[in-house]
Amino acid sequence: MATFSVPDIKISGIAACVPEDIYFNENYDWIEEKERKTLIKTIGVSQKRHARQGTTTADLCYDAGIELIRLLEWNPTDIELIIFVSQSRDYIIPATAGLLQHKMGMTHQTIAFDIGLGCSGYVYGLSVIGSMMSTGKIKKALLFTGDISTLNTSFRDKSAFPLFGDAGTATAIELDSNAKPMVFNLQTDGSGYDAIIIPDGGIRNFADKDTSFEYHKISDGIYRNGFNIALDGIKVFNFSLREVKKNINNLLADSGLTLDQIDFIVLHQANKLMNETIRKQLKQPEEKVPLSLEEYGNTSSASIPLTMVTQLGSELEKSKKTLLLSGFGVGLSWGSVVLEIDHIQCPSILIHPNS
Repeated sequence: MATFSVPDIKISGIAACVPEDIYFNENYDWIEEKERKTLIKTIGVSQKRHARQGTTTADLCYDAGIELIRLLEWNPTDIELIIFVSQSRDYIIPATAGLLQHKMGMTHQTIAFDIGLGCSGYVYGLSVIGSMMSTGKIKKALLFTGDISTLNTSFRDKSAFPLFGDAGTATAIELDSNAKPMVFNLQTDGSGYDAIIIPDGGIRNFADKDTSFEYHKISDGIYRNGFNIALDGIKVFNFSLREVKKNINNLLADSGLTLDQIDFIVLHQANKLMNETIRKQLKQPEEKVPLSLEEYGNTSSASIPLTMVTQLGSELEKSKKTLLLSGFGVGLSWGSVVLEIDHIQCPSILIHPNS
């Protein structure tokens, strides 16, 4: 599909929330100290946030959403649409968005549904919620994105455990006829579905007490079961280096912009080596492509808005900026958007306390 634009919508605020517990990768004693130091340097993750069992993505998103509408002085009953983008829903059924609609005190007229995406989820979510608002003249909406990935990673998997962190975000969006159009370029390659996958627990490979919980050695330093995230790092790395730059360049060409006109490029926080390689492919300086990996790790669908909050928050609150956002990974799914941010509410990152 060619690029497409969504008119008449603007982002009014972004908030992000992480669990209280911090895990430091220097303490990851599953591997030897020398390998541990090399791994931390390569992936760029020194610490990350871990949710305790019983805390859900929706809990983190709720905290972010409540703080955001408080700052914006929105009445929950005025919110007509919410979309929850995540791969770690509260339940297989029902949709988590309905739980958030009820908990936040929204009316029964609210449209609420889930989208099951990860790394590209924020960009895809913006395209869906923006299109619905623009065509349906919906005045106020919330986009929730986030994941709790740590509960699905094996401690004995050096390819995944040190990388992933947990977070939830909320983005407030309003109808505004004066807003500059958001321009999107979205793509998919389902042949790479197994590059990042949790094999068991769905309908194709139903949970089996005799097999799904059994740990298997995949290679040196990697043991996991059927409920753990299986990550083929080489396949994801090669895909990202092959497709992301091309996707961004096509988006810029169709939107009539150049990279010199973009104030910041916010990439999905995959890992430092991958993100730095893409930055160098695009020939952009470090200060223009912020990273949140060191403190928060790869937070899946939350990584782009979390990076905006933690690395660009003050800039986005006090001035107008043109941003290019690009998400890529699980699916395989990838997409980019060019948009304008103008004096939004962007509170400091919130901490969800342990229950």
